[in-house]
Amino acid sequence: MRVATLYSPTSYFIYKEEPMGYEYDRIMQFAKDKGIEVEMTIAQNFNALIQLLDSAKVDLIAYEIPITSHYKDKAIPCGEIRVNYQVLVQPRTNEDSHLKDVTDLVGKEIYVENDSKYHHRLINLNNELGGGITIHPINRDTLITEDLIEMVAEKQIPLTVVDSDIAMLNKTYHPNIDISLKVSMEQRSAWAVSPQNQWLADSIDAWVKIAETGENYKEIHKRYFEKSKQIARIESAKMMIGNGKISPYDELFKRHSHIVGWDWRILAAQAYAESGFDTNATSWAGARGLMQLMPRTATSFGLPIDQITDPEQNIIVAAKALRSIEKSLKDKISDPVERQKFVIAAYNSGIAHVYDAITIARLTGRDPQKWDNSVDQTILLKSRPEYYSHPEVKYGYFRGTQTVEYVDKVMRIYKIYQSKIPK
Repeated sequence: MRVATLYSPTSYFIYKEEPMGYEYDRIMQFAKDKGIEVEMTIAQNFNALIQLLDSAKVDLIAYEIPITSHYKDKAIPCGEIRVNYQVLVQPRTNEDSHLKDVTDLVGKEIYVENDSKYHHRLINLNNELGGGITIHPINRDTLITEDLIEMVAEKQIPLTVVDSDIAMLNKTYHPNIDISLKVSMEQRSAWAVSPQNQWLADSIDAWVKIAETGENYKEIHKRYFEKSKQIARIESAKMMIGNGKISPYDELFKRHSHIVGWDWRILAAQAYAESGFDTNATSWAGARGLMQLMPRTATSFGLPIDQITDPEQNIIVAAKALRSIEKSLKDKISDPVERQKFVIAAYNSGIAHVYDAITIARLTGRDPQKWDNSVDQTILLKSRPEYYSHPEVKYGYFRGTQTVEYVDKVMRIYKIYQSKIPK
């Protein structure tokens, strides 16, 4: 089955070299249940999606297509009906100061992307209320929706407005926000097939009725919209050090650090950043064990899945993966100390996104061989369509904030270990 979608935080992206996304996972579950193979096409934009379907180059659009009369001649909705609407993003506070009604927005300041649908909705809402909302349009070149949500979470700005699905996803990164106040009418959307493929729409509809009651289907929703994606704070790292030891696994880090040729304390710092030394830790993306190995990474280095949480085997494969990344980046980053940061970043994000960030650094006049204040900034740009859709940027959307935080955290913990623990 030929399927088209778009890069986005909810539909399709690559993380640690594995394709992911809510729409992607659902279509792959459908394909698995039906015993068919999927050929994925990632379109450049929404109009290109519709054109692919209209020209019969794909059979299905696995993306939210609005259910409106505008598309009825070209796209038949099918599958799960998604109901989306715009919501106010506000700090989670006590009940008394919580905004509960759109009339509470009078006298408030709200920051949104300039000339976006959120901007236009606020203008209309302000007119409906007779004025009183102070709207701050933000230039897209400076900040995007995800940045504004983070700024609300960090109390740098008071309020913003986003789509409900984007809000739900971002709440898994920022649990201290409230997204309960609707500020727009509901908009229904669904996957779509060509009017000539009504049979496929019927098949998908019938599958959804059965699948949506199952645990696998529910788990996909939890994975993207409910499970926490926060990186733990660093402060407790100092508390892990006792009796001259970092962890119960120090000897394993020492024994196998030669594989990558690094100070064993860096591996220990990564393990703390990855799992807090919990051998049974499992991330929202399915990474497991001390070094949070993805199952595909484990098997590619010969580690059976049933041994993935074994501390020694987990460390060995992680060291091999780091060595492989190091070799791939050696020609691009000449300074071995600087290259270490790139390798750590690639371990977190997957090397594909680091390659893209290096490309963006070159395209934007930054130093492509320097991480701090250079490539760490360009990996953040991969969440913006104008950058991840660039012809020289090959691997699409990525939320780079977590990778930047990860590298920073590992290096800070490593410095603590250097000062407290002998090599």
